[in-house]
Amino acid sequence: MNGDFFHALQAGTERIAAWADLLDSINVFPIADGDTGRNLLISLLPLKSSVRDRSVLTEKLFMAARGNSGNIAAQFFTGFLSYDNTAQFTEAVRAGTKRAWQAIADPQPGTMLSVFDELERSLRESTMDGQGAWVPGVLKRLEGTVMETTQTLPILKSAHVVDSGALGMFIFFDAFLNALYLRAPQFAPISAVFREHLEVKGARGGDMESGTCVDAVVKLKNGEQKSIGDLSMLGVSLVSQEHGECIKIHIHTGDQSHVRDVLSREGSIIQWATDDLEAQTKAFSAGHVSQAIHVVTDAAGSITREQAKKLGITLLDSYITVGTKDAPETYIDRTELYQAMRKGIKVTTSQASLFERHQHYEKVLSLYGTALYLCVGSAFTGNYRVVMDWKKDHDPGDRLKVIDTGAASGRLGVIAAASARYALTASSEKDVLDFAARAVGSSEEYIFLDTLHFLAAGGRLSKTSAVFGDMLRLKPVVSPLPEGAKKVAVVRNKKDQISFAIEKLGKAFHAGDHPLIMIEYTDNEAWIEDEIAVLLRSRFPHAEVIVQPFSLTSGAHMGPGTWGIAFLPR
Repeated sequence: MNGDFFHALQAGTERIAAWADLLDSINVFPIADGDTGRNLLISLLPLKSSVRDRSVLTEKLFMAARGNSGNIAAQFFTGFLSYDNTAQFTEAVRAGTKRAWQAIADPQPGTMLSVFDELERSLRESTMDGQGAWVPGVLKRLEGTVMETTQTLPILKSAHVVDSGALGMFIFFDAFLNALYLRAPQFAPISAVFREHLEVKGARGGDMESGTCVDAVVKLKNGEQKSIGDLSMLGVSLVSQEHGECIKIHIHTGDQSHVRDVLSREGSIIQWATDDLEAQTKAFSAGHVSQAIHVVTDAAGSITREQAKKLGITLLDSYITVGTKDAPETYIDRTELYQAMRKGIKVTTSQASLFERHQHYEKVLSLYGTALYLCVGSAFTGNYRVVMDWKKDHDPGDRLKVIDTGAASGRLGVIAAASARYALTASSEKDVLDFAARAVGSSEEYIFLDTLHFLAAGGRLSKTSAVFGDMLRLKPVVSPLPEGAKKVAVVRNKKDQISFAIEKLGKAFHAGDHPLIMIEYTDNEAWIEDEIAVLLRSRFPHAEVIVQPFSLTSGAHMGPGTWGIAFLPR
């Protein structure tokens, strides 16, 4: 073994990040709610942090665990982190596997549990050496175990897919073992290996599920422990784990208020997160869309993950750090972000690692053959340079078409949304490329800042200028252009902001236009919906007006109270 253990954990997590949306798309067990990729990534994010203290990592995994798959995986890695050297590797896997099986009220083979079992068995039966010659054989056996899941559980057999959690763990260990033993990365080509089992066939689930998926952490009274048998009376799909005086519970319930009441009687609820199962299963049942060419864009454009799924767009996330919490921007709760900013909590942004971005490019081409990447402007990030450098060695056929849009936030959002819509009915890839190029040339965006404080805090404006501007109650208007964000005006209040927006929109449109207008909000959604959207719909009756949150990369730079308009005239 020559690699770094913690670097290997990071590589495994980053590879899951690249494939998370595929895992979501085949998630039919235990219910078809399409969130396995999201939950695995959220739960394992502590493994890609800079923390190297195993006890601290264990606590972070406990608190981060989300969903059925995430809680099971977190339990495995709690045991796995006892690994110290090669001689203990098999024992660590055994400890993790035992914890994972014990965490579930109704454990099922044909899931990630089977992958853990096979990993332990294959390690025990392999002649392990420090050079990793045994790694390909172990990975081949895990590959076979994942393939077998499609025949193990009836729901997977009916849907013709492999288990998403099992595939997620295979993807993790493929990267982990390659990184740990410094072998030249020869990652399994997921789309080729599992070919016919990466798309749900036929009906995408039956009746819509009802109820709520609850993830809660409870600090128990006097360190008491609650048995799984008792907790199972509260619902189904129970996963439970203990850490010190706390217990973590994942459960599907028809009465979340009752669950909260019961847990409150047992101790103090220190963390509570929910998902609407009916909304999730309904969204999952919508299935995939077919396009002339697959559209990819950066999440720095104001496209939500839900909208991206409807339009068939792949989003490439940046990362946001709020205090000590670091996550992909589309997994951050925007209310939490803006509340933190108002409280003065430090918020920063960063790009995904080169490895993670490269994995995204490979994933897109392996699944879609060709794709159009509408890249955030090179004046704002280095993403365009990164993808073009990658293409030199990995895309000789130019299958990944890349456009440096010169845009960010809402302008990038309307370009991507309009291009993806057009791709649904376009007759050729070239038509979509031409449309996208025209959209880049004709789209505009104007962003109305409430205060200069947050631009200064992020180093994008001198603090002296920010204080001076705020004292005079000046509200700048900026526009993201190919050369960067440019201040195009200064106004004094919201009334002036609205007048400026109306003037710009009026000049941009001509008789017969049917423009797309995106109104963007931060923590002011109600005001935008009740006033700005109503006003613009009345002033421009032929326009399609949509209301969307700013990308959180943009929001983190510009701060709460900011709003904006982005539009495409035709």
